Formats: sequence, C-alpha cells, structure tokens
Amino acid sequence: MKRFETRAVHAGERRATGRADRQSNGSAAGETDGGFYPISTPVHLSTTFAHNGIEQTDRVLGGEEPGYSYARYGNPTVTAFEEAVAALEGEGRAFAFASGMAAMHAALMAAELTSGATVLAAEQLYGSTATLLVQVFGAGGVETRFVDACDLEAVERKVAELKPRAVVVETISNPLLRVADIPSIVEITKAAGSTLVVDATFGTPYLQRPLELGADIVVHSATKYLSGHGDLTAGLVITGAPYDAALDQIRKLVGGVMAPFEAWLALRGLKTLPLRMERQCENARLLATRLAVHPKVAKVYHPAEKDHPDNEVARRILADTGGLVSFELAVEDPEEGRAAAFRFLNALDLCIRAPSLGDIYTLAIHPATASHRELSPSRRERLGVKENLIRVSLGIEHPEDIAIDIEQALESV
Repeated sequence: MKRFETRAVHAGERRATGRADRQSNGSAAGETDGGFYPISTPVHLSTTFAHNGIEQTDRVLGGEEPGYSYARYGNPTVTAFEEAVAALEGEGRAFAFASGMAAMHAALMAAELTSGATVLAAEQLYGSTATLLVQVFGAGGVETRFVDACDLEAVERKVAELKPRAVVVETISNPLLRVADIPSIVEITKAAGSTLVVDATFGTPYLQRPLELGADIVVHSATKYLSGHGDLTAGLVITGAPYDAALDQIRKLVGGVMAPFEAWLALRGLKTLPLRMERQCENARLLATRLAVHPKVAKVYHPAEKDHPDNEVARRILADTGGLVSFELAVEDPEEGRAAAFRFLNALDLCIRAPSLGDIYTLAIHPATASHRELSPSRRERLGVKENLIRVSLGIEHPEDIAIDIEQALESV
C-alpha cells in the first residue's frame, strides 16, 4: 500500500465512472479520439444519469450493476471523495453526508439505537451530539448514559452494568483535548458486544485510524480538518460490512447526501491534509510551550504538555498531538473570566474570532459561549469549561506571527 501522503494526493482520482450513452462518433461521452482523460475528478452536476438501455437502468437501480441513476443514490464526484477518505482510513467503506451531524445521526441509526436500547456516551462528547442522543433518540425510547471516557475503570463498570448497544467517544475531546484510549475501549466494547462509534474529527486519519484499532464505526465532520479551508460543510461515516448496507439505506431514505460541488472542494482540500496537519500540529506544540510560561496564562491544555492527564496515552496511540490548544486566562476574580476572555478575543488581529476549527486560518473562540453554550453553568463547570477558557485552532501561518498576535492580545487581560 502506498504511504499516507501519496494516498492523500492520488486516492479517488482517475477512477472509472461507467460508460455513458454513445455519442454520434461512437465514443463514450467524456472520451476523445486523442485518448486523454482528466487527471482531476470533474464535478458531476447532474441530478439523474442515463444509460445505454432501460435494461441497464433496471440493473443499476436494482443493485445488480454498479453505476449511477439519481443524485440521492450516488454521484461520481461524491464517490471519488468517499474512496479517497476510505483509502486514508486504511479500511472500510466511506459514506459522505451533508454535514458532520447528519453523518453522526446516520452512524447512530446504523448502530441500531432503537426503542429500548441504551447508549453509553463520553461526558466529553460534542454538545450537539449529546443533544442529538438525549432529545432526538431519547424521544424514540433510547436511553443515554454518560461516563468519563478517559476513566477506563468507569467505562468498564458502566459497560458491564448497562450492556449498551453502542458506546460513543471522541479521539480528542473539545475543548480540553482529552485523549480517549481507543485500543483499551475497543477491548471493553468487544467483550460486551457493544458497537463502538468514534468521532475522529479532531484526530483525522493523519493522527489515528480507529478502524485499524478495532472500532466499529468512525465519524468525521469533514467541515473541519479533512476539507480544511472553511468553505463547506460535510460529514463522513466509515465502517465495515456489518453496517454499510444500513448506512446506504439510511442515506437514501433520509436524504442527507453530500452535494457534488462540496465533494469536489473536499477532495481538493484532502490532498493537502498531511501537509496542513504537520504544520498545525507543530504550531500547536510551539504555542502551548510559549503559553505555559506566560504570566497572563493560568493553565494550558495540550496533549504534548507533560502535565496533561493524557500525555502518555497521546504519545502511545496518536501519530502527533493535534492542532488545537486551549488555555485559561489568569484572572484574580473568577467572576471576571468572561469579560477577560472577551477582551482577549477582541484584541486579536491576525487570529480570527470564529467557532469552527481545522481551517488553514488560526481561529480562536470562547467555548463557554460557543460549543458549550447550551449547557448549564454548573455542568460547564463540572466539565472544566470555565469562563476564562480560550480554545485556539492553529492554522498554517508562521508560528511566530501567531504567537506574537496572541501575546499582544494577552496584554489586554
């Protein structure tokens, strides 16, 4: 198998899309007498696809022959993106969706979270995923229980007690960047017969490939690192044979499909994932080191830091320590935490105040009023999301320029 960097560039490209109706000169549409073909996957902006005869249409619609018929059932540009991501994950089949949340919803449906089922979810889970479980699946009779995914003894106890149909964790959590020990959790869920769903958005296949570690279903918000340029929304589910038929059916029926133009943009962005991630991880490490000794910073959260609770786990199971850094501002009065955070964010010049992550731009946000806004103050406090907490998603700018901007903004605290 080609190396990761090579697969990122070439996977999904120059794939056969099937023969189209014959042109008047007898050649297939898209082919020429010169024998050339596009080295970059084109955007197939067609709702429907025709065939040489109705018999072929019948076979394609019936699944007896590969091909395309209707955009909700599949599109060549979307398939190219899916094949590229599956190649980076190393195994499994990828299914593209219109957003990360649409992908997570489909993954949970494929895990058979039906009435009477129990799901065990990480306390550190993305807020919208937790809300999806509690409100949407809860309305359908699914019970959601939470556990500290970084406490393996607690995970093992809860799995033994609840016998959950599914366990949902993240590779790296938001915003304190806790690192789940996926190989150990795999052992626990396999023994119990539970489906392990891993949200690998923060890790990407560059840092970790959970399917290779034994996870059952992997989910990405491709809006973030995979596409990497802040210009589209997309999601992916990657899984093996026991779940792919269900995912295919769910996508067709619910209709949360990825559009071809977004797939083209995402495939284009995916090619530079290794280069971007290498730079972003390096920028994050350098920034964390500088902030750790800054007098205006009380605490730094980054897996490369020796005092991070998951430093050993990160070194053992991740290829690198990620492109995010969170830190608490040094404030004398905790009641002034939000005001200090707002002063800091408003003083930034190069870094952008925005709630997403994984872009080529460095983005900074206040988690208490962004990703964790819907949680009660007491729950935020229990999860460690304080009012003086800042999260920075490192871009690909020069690390010195990023650090200078953040350090000058710290003077306003």
